[in-house]
Amino acid sequence: MRRAAKAATATIPIVFITGTDPVAEGLVSNLPRPTGNITGVTVPTTSLNTKRLEILNELIPRDHAIAILGNPSISWTDARAKDIQTAARAMGRRIFIVTASHESEFDSAFQSVVTLRAGALLVSADPLFNGRLQQLVDLTKRYRLPAIFEWREFATAGGLMSYGSDIANGYREAGVYAGRILNGTKPSELPVLQATKYEFVINLSTAKALGIAIPQGMRARADDVIQ
Repeated sequence: MRRAAKAATATIPIVFITGTDPVAEGLVSNLPRPTGNITGVTVPTTSLNTKRLEILNELIPRDHAIAILGNPSISWTDARAKDIQTAARAMGRRIFIVTASHESEFDSAFQSVVTLRAGALLVSADPLFNGRLQQLVDLTKRYRLPAIFEWREFATAGGLMSYGSDIANGYREAGVYAGRILNGTKPSELPVLQATKYEFVINLSTAKALGIAIPQGMRARADDVIQ
């Protein structure tokens, strides 16, 4: 959609918010001084999967594997799989990658996680998964899987944990840019903003239901603890 908008006009100002690299995506020529009629905000998503893996690595016993749920049709590329496998090896942690490209495949993916006897699940950042938030949270409860997700909305919906950019702040920043453009600022005068605020949220009620003790140090690092 963002590239289609760019292709449609070279004069109408466009403000984007994206979880990908806008330079690699071809939206802007560079981040500090985007040329043309486009600027916006980048919100890291899949690049934070390694941090999410580190959190699960701290939480569960060393002899338990961690399963990673990815969408092969959109976000789960070979390069991203390699990145997280490299991180897991550095931690000395076994991982399994399971995939789902449609909501109808979620249940079989979770069954695979259980069959593989993984001790926890990392749900990677993906629009499909974000759009089926409650379904995925309910599946982690049904299969009693400690899981970490991208946005805080997963944790507030009953997921165990989330770690990701503050998406609401990203949209606020995009709105501020839109306002400045309406007041006469050119998009090329507004550097692409890179989100630097991240949120770590823990749902203690879910942890209790799963029989998981959250380390005190982890609680202290959380930006929000849901009772």
